[in-house]
Amino acid sequence: MKAMLVIIAAASVLLAGAGFAQSGPDVVKAKGCLNCHDVAKKKVGPSFKDIAAKYKGNKDAAASLTAKLKDGKGHPKPAASEAEIKAAVEHVLATK
Repeated sequence: MKAMLVIIAAASVLLAGAGFAQSGPDVVKAKGCLNCHDVAKKKVGPSFKDIAAKYKGNKDAAASLTAKLKDGKGHPKPAASEAEIKAAVEHVLATK
């Protein structure tokens, strides 16, 4: 019984530390992207639709935008992991 409790406790710690990847829509909501951006209209920053249109057909867009956000170049650096930034960028680039 003790061994089972130890295994469950260890698994809980590992899962909590690993952090599950959030979906793009969840990330843009949770990280405050929608404070400056909107899906369809310009706010402080461009709309998601405008960003997607600008980078349409650019195969390096996701990697480029992820790197810019991660490094805080041309955009305030978000308090997000690289995986969260990547999910948000992919979501934005898929906006139609």
